[in-house]
Amino acid sequence: MKSARIIVLAIALIAGGLAAYLVSGSSDNKAPVEPVAQLPTVDVLVAKDDIALGQTVAPENLLWQTWTQSSSSGSFIRRSDRPQAATELAGSIARAPFIAGEPIREQKLVKANGSGFMAAILPTGMRAVSTEISAETGAGGFILPNDRVDVLVTKREHAPASPDGSTPPDIITSQAVLTNVRVLAIDQAPKEKDGQNAVLGKTATLELSPNDAEMLARARQEGILSLALRSIADSRPEKVVETADNKLITIYRGAATRQSFTCNPSCR
Repeated sequence: MKSARIIVLAIALIAGGLAAYLVSGSSDNKAPVEPVAQLPTVDVLVAKDDIALGQTVAPENLLWQTWTQSSSSGSFIRRSDRPQAATELAGSIARAPFIAGEPIREQKLVKANGSGFMAAILPTGMRAVSTEISAETGAGGFILPNDRVDVLVTKREHAPASPDGSTPPDIITSQAVLTNVRVLAIDQAPKEKDGQNAVLGKTATLELSPNDAEMLARARQEGILSLALRSIADSRPEKVVETADNKLITIYRGAATRQSFTCNPSCR
């Protein structure tokens, strides 16, 4: 009985030794792990926190962030090219907002050089022109800075006298004089404040070309100006929807057609 136990124990020891030998042999033959290739990186200047439209940029608003070289656009500012960029850009005004972590592009910044804020954010060749608005002529206060609007002028015209000597009703005409115009500010607020969905102001400042500025000045003398708020979907130039096709529209009150609008004696 003792001899049988000794034999079993000997076999177990031999099997354990053989298993240990096989394991050590297989670990010696294992292929070496190749190191992971490191992609080349660059340091890119980004916004440390949100930078609002019209905000003066300070060095503490910027930081260097490591990006892979392949994902770094040529318009980004790299530390290898401009190590003092954060200091050089200090004092610039943001012509468009930045979000935290967004790479800084000089196209969205401008040096004021003593000029006012509005002159600094205006694109080249454009003008800032203000016009009076009210709740009725400004879409009930739902027009905010950076929205797009159409400018309408409404005029009252005296109809020619009738052959029988009676006085015909006045004709009221409405015309879209400008379309897809950007609103720069409401009153003196160039941006939405505290997440408001409506700002009831008395003055809207519009971004216009010199020719459009002249047209707006003439229209202001001809009648009452109104701003029609455009949808975001059709505010881009390639998706402009000409609501009035820039043509004169006349509508007669009470008629089924959209061709004319007459004013009864009570509304004169």
